[in-house]
Amino acid sequence: METIRKQALRLREQVARQQQAVLKQFGASYGGSDGVASDDAEIRQHQNLEKLFISTRAAKHFQRDIVRGVEGYIVTGSKQVEIGTKLSEDSRKYGSENTCTSGSTLSKAASSFSRACALMEKERGNLLKALGTQVAEPLRAMVMGAPLEDARHLAQRYDRMRQEAEAQAVEVARRQTKIREGVPHPEMAVKLETAEIKLQDLKANVATLGKEATAAMAAVEAQQQRLTLQRLIAMVEAERNYHQKVLQILDQLEGEMMSERHRIEAAPNPIPESAPPPPSYDEVNATPTSRMQNGSTDGMGYFLGEVMYSYQAESDVELSLSVGDYVVVRKVVNNGWAEGECKGKAGWFPFAYIEQRDRVLASKSNNTQKDQTRQVNSTLKGHRVRARASKTTSQALPHVEMMNFSILLVQTIINILHSYY
Repeated sequence: METIRKQALRLREQVARQQQAVLKQFGASYGGSDGVASDDAEIRQHQNLEKLFISTRAAKHFQRDIVRGVEGYIVTGSKQVEIGTKLSEDSRKYGSENTCTSGSTLSKAASSFSRACALMEKERGNLLKALGTQVAEPLRAMVMGAPLEDARHLAQRYDRMRQEAEAQAVEVARRQTKIREGVPHPEMAVKLETAEIKLQDLKANVATLGKEATAAMAAVEAQQQRLTLQRLIAMVEAERNYHQKVLQILDQLEGEMMSERHRIEAAPNPIPESAPPPPSYDEVNATPTSRMQNGSTDGMGYFLGEVMYSYQAESDVELSLSVGDYVVVRKVVNNGWAEGECKGKAGWFPFAYIEQRDRVLASKSNNTQKDQTRQVNSTLKGHRVRARASKTTSQALPHVEMMNFSILLVQTIINILHSYY
């Protein structure tokens, strides 16, 4: 369509130039050079009006595209609000009705997520409302508004009248040629005069209507440019404000979740400086092996513990621990210390740094079979070395402890084998 319009415009300009040549040839009959100047101005006005028509039409289509895009965004955004609201409600329900027996960490996270999700969906709703009222509605009114339609009607009237004036100019030129080449006749002169008067009236009307149409189209074009730019700025600002608020909500939510995560993953409080140091082996050799639970002890014998937090020994009687190691715990005392063996070494360590295990976890033993086997062998070897050394020292373990320790090692080996097969 654009190619056809351009071809039609070129044809009209060509016809106008031909008419101008005819009028120039018979310029005396139309007021000499004034008529030629008038035709040049009219051609420029016509070209300017054509450009305005194309510009306003393109702006109208762009405004319509923006409206359609915003309407589609509102539809999909409303569906996202519905889904997000449902997710927020489900998270709130879990956070308030959680029955987990191991803690409320996930419940707190779910409640925080629910509140953040509800706030984000509220902000999304505000964004959609702003896009509808500040962008889509004004542009839709501009597309369907009367000023644009009125200006286009004026331009169309001008175009039809201009075509009529061009046809009348050709008729006047034909009659002049006929009178000049033939025998003068009073009736032909009257018809020529009537045609010339009609042509002058048409030219005057074309000039007037052309000015009105040009002014109307120029005003519409300026309004389109200004309003469309304002609506685009409003859309960008609404989007920016929405994302800024959502970012603040997400930053706060992440801070709460990471704080809770660090709290549960952080190592327990170290042994206070005022706490008594770990006891010597002489002090506890005659004490039965015990296990501490919430500050109390019972005589359940040796047990296996998994290291949950690393610990660096600060003296020769303490035992360094690494996360994931398994410790054979032999003694637990009420001041927070425990004694055991790990990787062929024995010593004291904070009891809060380990968790009791009935056996080596399958998920770990599958990947570290050789390491666990070496650990058991190392523990046995370390015990034999200390047993031989006990012949020359007063820190030998009682026979009951030796028996319990041997039974525990056998049970540990059996559990490891069960975890593989």
